Amino acid sequence: MIAVALAGFVTFLNLYAPQALLPLLAKDFGASAGQVSLTVSATTFAIALIAPFAGAAADVLGRKRIIAAAMLALVVPTALVALADGLGMMVLWRFVQGLLLPPIFAVTIAYVGEEFPPAAATRVTGIYLSASSFGGFLGRFLTGLLAEALGWPGAFLSLAAITLAAALAVTALLPRERQFRGAAGLLSSARQMLRHLANPRLVATYAVGFGVLFTFVATFTYVGFYLAAPPYALSPTALGAIFVTYLTGVGTTLLTGRGVERFGRRTLVLLLLAVWAAGLLLTLLPSLPAIIAGLAVSAGCGFVCQAVATGYVAVTTRAGRSAAVGLYVTFYYVGGSVGGVLPGVVWERWGWPGAVGIVLLTLLAIALIVALAWRGDATGSASDR
Repeated sequence: MIAVALAGFVTFLNLYAPQALLPLLAKDFGASAGQVSLTVSATTFAIALIAPFAGAAADVLGRKRIIAAAMLALVVPTALVALADGLGMMVLWRFVQGLLLPPIFAVTIAYVGEEFPPAAATRVTGIYLSASSFGGFLGRFLTGLLAEALGWPGAFLSLAAITLAAALAVTALLPRERQFRGAAGLLSSARQMLRHLANPRLVATYAVGFGVLFTFVATFTYVGFYLAAPPYALSPTALGAIFVTYLTGVGTTLLTGRGVERFGRRTLVLLLLAVWAAGLLLTLLPSLPAIIAGLAVSAGCGFVCQAVATGYVAVTTRAGRSAAVGLYVTFYYVGGSVGGVLPGVVWERWGWPGAVGIVLLTLLAIALIVALAWRGDATGSASDR
């Protein structure tokens, strides 16, 4: 479980690291909010492109070797981000980082689904996602803190060093898979992906994933520009500290299993979406404590929604589990890519209230999908956990 947690931690340590630095990068590169947001969207787009292939390859080659090799390779583009001499090169190396992340986290989720008993898989997935949320916080916080002391290149070099240490630890600690049964070949795994796309409940779950990350990226990308401007005028360190709100995900995801057992997936997610919307409305108040509270509520609800959806895919898929998770990851990160770019159009005209409005519409769409497509789980029956 330590190795599983480290895999989640290092993935999200790197994934959203530039978010606290976006106003600083916009100033240094003379770029707009939409342009520098590509340092986030390029990574999520690369993840969406490669995720199904990472899952298919792992269904053939095995789990540990894919996870360990990708973590070690991730060190290189992470260091090269620090050496970028312009926004274009930074976006390029961030894209390369994204290509290496699905072989870590998509395959780790599949590993959990196979190597742990079904009753424990949801809890272990919660531990994995708690470590992921802590990594997401620390990546943003460290880059904001270190950028003021060392400049943004020093911040990214520090992330490369942490990534190397975690990669070596996972290589040493993660046991070889024992329950894995390889697919006959990539073509067989591709056919399994097509079968997954014919499963209405899985497709609905993929749509939920799209909406969850759209909401996360839109919220935590554009709130940085909002808080960096007057009257708040927060520094990079202060913007990084805002992401302490992500730590609510560490605690809430650990309670995912209990929530599913008590309410069932459908009811639990619908309740969370209502609370999530209320948290976003809090951020419209002209008060920094209210904005922070709203972000904390949003993060906590979002991580549990993600844990429920991810756990569903990992536990209920009987064949081609990596391919099924890979497809989920693709939809999830396509949502993140769109969430980094589309709200920028609204931002230029209506600012933060416009960004919140488009996010609330997305949450409403998720609620409709869950209400209609997850009907069979309304009672939280054991067969669907």
